[in-house]
Amino acid sequence: AMAKSRYGSIINISSMATYASISRVPGYSIAKSGVEIFTKWLAMEMAVKFSEKIRVNAIAPGFFISTQNEKVLVNPDGSYTERSEKVLSKTPMGRFGEISELNGTVHFLCSEAASFVTGAIVPVDGGFSSFSGI
Repeated sequence: AMAKSRYGSIINISSMATYASISRVPGYSIAKSGVEIFTKWLAMEMAVKFSEKIRVNAIAPGFFISTQNEKVLVNPDGSYTERSEKVLSKTPMGRFGEISELNGTVHFLCSEAASFVTGAIVPVDGGFSSFSGI
């Protein structure tokens, strides 16, 4: 439909698991790394073959507590697990993200304000990807 109309914005979902190895999730990391290169490839393909007005980008969420990861991040009593404490120690904002905090980046990437942005992977991670831990 976008190729036919020569206009649109695709937003893929990547992950911080592509930037550094995260224990116990190799398949997830590999899959999300595939999403990143596919995003870049599709951005090029759509612009070159169909229209520069078809943009393809991705967001790379940091750590958000969800049904997917709740059992490894939150103890039955509601306290954080050791894994959570490790994540938070490498997150300068010192907290997990709220799902609603992804909205602004998605809105931007879908808007005309991002009309010259394609093939980008935008971290929404509380600074996780910018911090070496030192």
